[in-house]
Amino acid sequence: MEKEIKKFNLRVYGLLINETAQILLSDEYALDVQMTKFPGGGLMYGEGPEDCIRREAVEEFGQEVEIIDHFYTTGFFQRAMFFEDHQLISIYYKIKLREAPRFSISAVPFDFPEMANGSQSFRWADIRQLSEEDLSFPIDRYVLKLLQNEYK
Repeated sequence: MEKEIKKFNLRVYGLLINETAQILLSDEYALDVQMTKFPGGGLMYGEGPEDCIRREAVEEFGQEVEIIDHFYTTGFFQRAMFFEDHQLISIYYKIKLREAPRFSISAVPFDFPEMANGSQSFRWADIRQLSEEDLSFPIDRYVLKLLQNEYK
């Protein structure tokens, strides 16, 4: 009998899209794993999803963002990859920066000096040219398909 899943892992992500239909990706090394995902992270107790993406933006970009619109919330079961007894629910918002980026944006994936836990770099990728394999997580891959339908 499969162990009952009793915990939820709530994640909130920002979809930052520029005027040429490129989306900002976050290349990260965390929990001893390389991953490419959308910027964002875990919802903390006491904050709402919109508060979470605003906090994550300040933590990751060092800049405030404006929420444009809710884009997607997980509509299917997804077990959390790093915590087997957790069900993952991800919430995605389209966001924009309030001013020009003040953080580094690279053209090279994983553009940091060493693979150390907590390393992170950002890069633009054309929504129309990205493939599901370019993203590490199943829900991000699903969201990419939804975005690609908008940018045909």
